[in-house]
Amino acid sequence: MRIFLTGATGYIGSSVGVRLIAEGHTVTGLARSAGSADALRRIGIEPVSGTLDDRDVLARAAAEADAVVNAADSDHLGAVHSLVEALDGSGKPLLHTSGSSIVGDDARGEASDRIWTEEQVLAPGWRPTPEKAARVAIDRRVLTAADRGIRSVVLCNTLIYGHGRGLARDSVQIPRLVRQAESSRVARHIGRGANVWSNVHIDDVVELYLRALTDAPAGSFYFVENGEASFKTMTDAIAGVLGLEPAQPWDIDSAIAEWGYEPAVYALGSNSRVRGTGARTVLDWRPQHASVTDWIQQELSHTTSGAEVSSRK
Repeated sequence: MRIFLTGATGYIGSSVGVRLIAEGHTVTGLARSAGSADALRRIGIEPVSGTLDDRDVLARAAAEADAVVNAADSDHLGAVHSLVEALDGSGKPLLHTSGSSIVGDDARGEASDRIWTEEQVLAPGWRPTPEKAARVAIDRRVLTAADRGIRSVVLCNTLIYGHGRGLARDSVQIPRLVRQAESSRVARHIGRGANVWSNVHIDDVVELYLRALTDAPAGSFYFVENGEASFKTMTDAIAGVLGLEPAQPWDIDSAIAEWGYEPAVYALGSNSRVRGTGARTVLDWRPQHASVTDWIQQELSHTTSGAEVSSRK
């Protein structure tokens, strides 16, 4: 297949792109600059010059491809609109990347026993928090594209760990925790750190993208997860690897000053506990990695900088 990929230089996108090429597919990737275009060529991706705001570029690239993977920005409505319009009636796959902070709460490090299923977030009456309403609306826009003859799929990723397989090694959550711990010599979690996120290894994520590309039914929504851990558990593991004292609580205002409101409150301070059955039952997805703390203890100790550690919300 010929696949058009947005986010081709990013953590998920380039990891998916490298695997697609290894499987014999032809991949074109959106490139915002000459430097990005050169980087894509080096890993075998044919660059398409443009941005997510270039409607004509997206439409042309999507029309020329056999499938589209949107891994650039979960919150860019314009790009989704352009891709859906371009693929209208084509029967082609459109994979859209979302994130499980759509079910995040304002817990500020406190625990929650609420676990979300795919059926619950797809229910007509479900409403996310105001901060995540726009993302959920985009997810629903992709899903309803199935009614327009598009094999549309939403892959809702949890916290991703593991080194990226393409151009980018890092994403959001664990690297932020590591960099803060390295710079201050104090590992920290927000509040008590009792908040829990579901998680998944990047290699398992990539495997699911490939399975969804060929086999996912139109209008599918999948939580991408294989295990969960509290932030205290993860930050204690980080502290141990860095030779620091056990992780310490951090007040939300200090965390916001360090990371910003959305990362502190939703990416690092919330609960995002989900269970995904669809990918396992429909696509026979069998993730191989089940412990983010094992990965931290075994792989983070082999790096020389926290910037080399990977995750994604």
